[in-house]
Amino acid sequence: MSGPRFGLTGLAVMGANLARNVAHHDIPIAVHNRTASKTEQFMSEHGSEGPITGTGTTEEFVQALERPRTIMTMVKAGPAVDAVIEELAPLLEEGDTIVDGGNSHFRDTQRRDKAMNERGLRFLGVGVSGGEEGALKGPSIMPGGSRESYDDVEHVFTSIAAQVDGTPCCTYVGADGAGHYVKMVHNGIEYADIQLIAEAYDLLRHGVGLEVPEIAQVFHEWNEGDLDSFLIEITATVLDKTDERTGQPLVDVILDQAEQKGTGRWTAQDALELGVPLTAITEAVFARGISALGDQRATASKQLAGPKPGEGAHADRELVDDVRQALYASKVVAYAQGFEQMTAAAKSEGWELDMGSLATIWRGGCIIRARFLDRIREAYDTDPDTPNLLLVDYFRDAVADAQDSWRRVISHSVDIGLPVPAFTSSLAYYDGYRRERGPASLIQGLRDLFGAHTYRRVDDEGTYHVRWGQDGSEVRTDG
Repeated sequence: MSGPRFGLTGLAVMGANLARNVAHHDIPIAVHNRTASKTEQFMSEHGSEGPITGTGTTEEFVQALERPRTIMTMVKAGPAVDAVIEELAPLLEEGDTIVDGGNSHFRDTQRRDKAMNERGLRFLGVGVSGGEEGALKGPSIMPGGSRESYDDVEHVFTSIAAQVDGTPCCTYVGADGAGHYVKMVHNGIEYADIQLIAEAYDLLRHGVGLEVPEIAQVFHEWNEGDLDSFLIEITATVLDKTDERTGQPLVDVILDQAEQKGTGRWTAQDALELGVPLTAITEAVFARGISALGDQRATASKQLAGPKPGEGAHADRELVDDVRQALYASKVVAYAQGFEQMTAAAKSEGWELDMGSLATIWRGGCIIRARFLDRIREAYDTDPDTPNLLLVDYFRDAVADAQDSWRRVISHSVDIGLPVPAFTSSLAYYDGYRRERGPASLIQGLRDLFGAHTYRRVDDEGTYHVRWGQDGSEVRTDG
């Protein structure tokens, strides 16, 4: 058997599991870690699982690979990636490829891609989703960079990726930072999805009055229908878990402060730059921010007036179904906004993103895999230029059927003082999007008065300004 052409450095859990996945597919791989003992431990525990070559120094690692080499780095995003690249690059030869498989910001990926190209090397920024289990058993893989670089490693990625209906959950995404951009938006949708699920749980517990085991059963049931997804499935698993120390549901002994690694925030920041109304994802980021204010919330709970969630709640099966439908409609909005953002980014960056293909590779392996991704894929297969998924017949009708429940749930939440920011912002987006004429005319009028920012008329071309501080006459400002 010939020596490996594919190498992986960074043997923390994700990197180690990806390396094992490669070996399980009988693809020769060389592995390396800055701390040599980590490599030795990996080889001791997993070296017999396939054609794996363990190496010590960086020089030995590079020399163990046949040309053209492809080296995948699995290290923490940020300076660590640059440090590994700078250690590898002088040892590589023209035509070799470095792959960054971490959660790097797409602008960093664009910078690294340019720098490596100037040195005669090739670069791929690859989004990998699926967590520890996905890395081992089959993740969703989103490669971005030069097409030639991807062609060299395509057989590796498509072999180790999750498979759905015989189709690998991996496809070439686009140039330079496109792969990491798509992974960023994937993670943003994940933020929204998780927040919506948390709000549904909160409603079932403090709005309907169900106990945790009952709520777990509800999520099990929901996972049998249109809400079938990985996140709904594992929500039931978490709610089923009993804490061994106290005998209480585990969810009751976990501190209610949600952490974040930054990809959701990046998604929201970029949406602002693009002018895309990314309400669900942004509210999910803000909700994590509020959750972090634990001490302040404890103080405020004793001083700020308002209804106390859970008081007088009683089991109402109709309200349970209302929550289900509100959750589904809100999830549709979150995905619609995410795909709208990717469409806008493709135009801005000059990427040729295939939205149907992205929906296809998210059907398996990744955290946001869900049944209705098949519907999204079908929508873009039918019309690649779909401007918004809410205009697709299936989703239009599904949200229309759900909206009475959606509105009841939000009204009930307001009445009992239960915050549901992602549900509420999703409905506000839906109502704003379906409204032919809104109040922005007043905003433009105000901007014109205090800043002479001008406005356009509905009955004429051109831009106009009122001489507010003079005679109040209207003048045309574009000639």
